[in-house]
Amino acid sequence: MEFNENTLKKQLGKYKFRDLTIEELKNVHKKFPELKLSMDTYRSSYNIPIQIWILDSHPFGPPLCFLRPTSNMVIREGKHVDVQGRIYLPYLQHWSHPKTDVIGLLNEMITKFEEAPPLYTKPSTDEVSLTELNACVAGISSGLSDASLQPKTEAGDRHFGKVTVLGGGDLGMACAMSILAKDVIEKLVFIPTSENAMKGGILDMEIFSLPRVEISKDFSDSAGSRVVIVTANTWGGEESYLKALQSNVDLFRTIIPSTVRYSPNCILIIASQPVDVMTYVGWKLSGFPSDHVIGTGCNLDSQRFQSILGKSLKTSVGKEAWIIGEHGDNEVAVWQGSEMGSGRNNNPDIITDHVKHEQLALRVFKGLKEKGQRSWSVGLSVADLTETILRNLRRSHSVSTQVKGWYGISGEVFLSLPCMLTMTGVVSVTTPKLSEDEEAKLRSSAASLQNFLQQLKL
Repeated sequence: MEFNENTLKKQLGKYKFRDLTIEELKNVHKKFPELKLSMDTYRSSYNIPIQIWILDSHPFGPPLCFLRPTSNMVIREGKHVDVQGRIYLPYLQHWSHPKTDVIGLLNEMITKFEEAPPLYTKPSTDEVSLTELNACVAGISSGLSDASLQPKTEAGDRHFGKVTVLGGGDLGMACAMSILAKDVIEKLVFIPTSENAMKGGILDMEIFSLPRVEISKDFSDSAGSRVVIVTANTWGGEESYLKALQSNVDLFRTIIPSTVRYSPNCILIIASQPVDVMTYVGWKLSGFPSDHVIGTGCNLDSQRFQSILGKSLKTSVGKEAWIIGEHGDNEVAVWQGSEMGSGRNNNPDIITDHVKHEQLALRVFKGLKEKGQRSWSVGLSVADLTETILRNLRRSHSVSTQVKGWYGISGEVFLSLPCMLTMTGVVSVTTPKLSEDEEAKLRSSAASLQNFLQQLKL
């Protein structure tokens, strides 16, 4: 490849440090003459092995680096590569002119990718593995009539990915074990957020080496996570509520920016308490759009509500029954349609007497309050949300989401409403039709939450 300095000067005319950039490209050309220079406008689209974007802040700002796999290659997410193929290396993180340059960057790529190749060959759909063949033969030998050499498929789109759990303790353990039981992940990274978290269960997980689980204190190990679950809490026994809340905020100020730096395209699931407040805090500190940050909110109580009603009526109530609003004592039980409907259950086979309707819902709701929420129950709820996102199932869950503009709420607060979730986060929100008292209860919760948020130091 011919190196034309005059052409480059014209092409890089808008670069702030044009001459320094050209000098470095000249050195790169001498050592790597096979690299081709091209000029283009940066977009998030890439499909060749490696692409390095040298920006107009060069050499004082680091380049953007991506894998661009061919059609028969698949990106292997890992410590240094996310699902979109963006490359994260220590060399880029500590970029400092004149100590760092593109040649040094390429040398580090060579070293790191030799240790852990970031691409692998896509398996052919025509191939039948030895394991599948053996299983088929075993089936025929056992007299099964439907044995087939067709590749095994799963129900639903299984968008496997990497998941990170932040925070130790019983809740973090419950989330990790429940997600593993769902069998929807390639890898789970567990990052304790305090020294005490390394005691007990997490230490045991490290000792017994569970498959697909990595225990780490390095946030870079979470790079490329599709879902990040935050269970971290710092509650103390002698603190005031506001002081305890601020200590949780201070913890989030440390862990949230570190997390999203390595997984800028993840969906954040907040399970830390109080969940509606901490979901807002996580949203603000992440810089993410609100549809990429959800709290566990009323998902568990909604699932219980629907299940118990269904068993009582011997039929499915599905999306007609929800627990919404502020998680805790101020939740609202809804057994109606959405704004698009009449506001009443329109299935005469379920129930026709509106008084009995309300009485049954009230009994079930009071029963839920007596159940409480233990770590394992919340862990199962978190695994349910994680599965919906990773498999792109488009299921609705009552999760904490930003509710500004609904039910007369003017502040940026998070309360639970039925949200359809996909691999991109919240794609739609259902607003059940409420009575005046129920709407007033949501507005009261929003005002109370906003009061707390104004007292916190973000």
